[in-house]
Amino acid sequence: MAGVTQPQRPPSDLDQLADRFVDAYAADQPAQATYLGVAGHDDRWPDLTPDGRAATAELLRRTLADVERAEPVDRRDDVARGAMVERIGAELALHEAGWSLAALNTIDSPLQDFRSTFDLMPTETTEDWATITRRLTALPDALAGYTAGLSAAAGRGRVSAVRQVRLTAGIARRWAGAAGQPGFFTEFAGRAPVDGALRADLDRATQGVNDALVSFADAIERDLLPHAPEADAVGRERYALESRLFTGMDLDLEETYAWGWDELARVVAEKAAVAELIAPGQGIPGAMAALDADPARQVHGRDALQAWLQETADRAIAALDGVHFDIPDPVKRIEGRLTPTSGEGVYYTGPTEDFSRPGRMWWSLPEGVTDMTTWRETTTVFHEGVPGHHLQIAQNVHNAALLNRWQRLMAWCSGHGEGWALYAERLMGELGFLDDPGDRLGMLDAQELRAARVVLDIGVHLDLPIPPGRAAGDRWTYDVALAFLRTHVAFADAMRIDELHRYLGWPGQAPSYKVGERVWLTCREQAQARAGADFDLKAWHRAALDLGPLGLGPLAAELARM
Repeated sequence: MAGVTQPQRPPSDLDQLADRFVDAYAADQPAQATYLGVAGHDDRWPDLTPDGRAATAELLRRTLADVERAEPVDRRDDVARGAMVERIGAELALHEAGWSLAALNTIDSPLQDFRSTFDLMPTETTEDWATITRRLTALPDALAGYTAGLSAAAGRGRVSAVRQVRLTAGIARRWAGAAGQPGFFTEFAGRAPVDGALRADLDRATQGVNDALVSFADAIERDLLPHAPEADAVGRERYALESRLFTGMDLDLEETYAWGWDELARVVAEKAAVAELIAPGQGIPGAMAALDADPARQVHGRDALQAWLQETADRAIAALDGVHFDIPDPVKRIEGRLTPTSGEGVYYTGPTEDFSRPGRMWWSLPEGVTDMTTWRETTTVFHEGVPGHHLQIAQNVHNAALLNRWQRLMAWCSGHGEGWALYAERLMGELGFLDDPGDRLGMLDAQELRAARVVLDIGVHLDLPIPPGRAAGDRWTYDVALAFLRTHVAFADAMRIDELHRYLGWPGQAPSYKVGERVWLTCREQAQARAGADFDLKAWHRAALDLGPLGLGPLAAELARM
């Protein structure tokens, strides 16, 4: 099967341009540098003032122009150039529209970066804690710069909805803590095995961060709420920009909305059939109750949960390697972790270039929850681990013979990455790893969530009509959306509410999972039709992943060549 695999060659002009861009972007965005594992920036923060955002936009603009002028030397360069033009262009479009300066929501904005970055910083040595202390000391000024950027954006009519402003202010205050209830940074610094002058500096820096978080919460309520719209919906113009960033293609939003309703109905019907195998005559709720009550599917305590995540991920790697995928040795290592704070969902962080920090799966448990049932989570381990995000992202990092440094470290499109991870769950079902009815119900339960949020996310933000009888109303409102989630999402109610707030504040991201999966499945079907009996699934997967990250539009075009 034809792919893009090329023999090793000297770096092209485009490769060298990509390398320079990684270094420049890491210097401009130090929190991203920590996430990417690019050394040298771990005691700094990005400049989120209007001037700082303008400088970032100029870096993107200048790089995009250089990439567009670059002459590809081979197919590898063709793919890389197309990826860079599409991805940098989509990011630049948000800057130029003013929405990057205004970024504020409950799940993924600079506020969350100010906390989660510390999850990735080493904490083993005194030198590690000295670096952390310098970064904590710099955080109040970074928060002040972020506040200034948000206020400037609000003055230009770019501001998040009232609900997002109030909720993020609450998050900041929770992280700051209160008397008798220490927040994240106090607990984090309290675990540091340091004393003397460094302990004093660390404690002083931590108190400064706590004070700054309270000031930030007060400031955004004071400065943003007078400008913030009451309506959660962002409207078609902004939604199209955000959707393009997350999918890498111009979606027909009405067609995708209609397809989402059909896909939701398909998943619910299949889910009901599997539930009948588990608890005949008791429906989906009865099947779920039976699975939740099964002691063999319960894990008690954070340590036991972390051990189960690790064992499940390791077993999948061992079973798939050499049979369905050829997994490079460094990629065979993954870590399952629990986040130190609640409300952050489940996510993956990639390895550093030298794999000294491995890829990690992160689970965030609700406040006070320490127990979990595994039937819902098995499919999520496949999503976050192998053959999902970890195989895709860590293999990119390892694949220096085929991908430039920007492709390996920085390139990301949610539709491509989350679409692959959702496809990976379906693939594991096809390969027999979800034959247990409980685990299969867990996969379908997750699929129902992903299908439900396609229609909710697009429907809410574009104010599209609801088909008759499909929800508790004919137009989307907050209450109708929450009732819809209560019908289709088997979470505790607090988690459903968190999910809804995520969709309202992060427009266009949630549908990218199913949209991406749709592209992956369609392209595989087309490749099978072209190759007939000669189709080799393992070879197709290798060739597809060797392309590196792409927007869904460029991905479909490249996969059509295979």
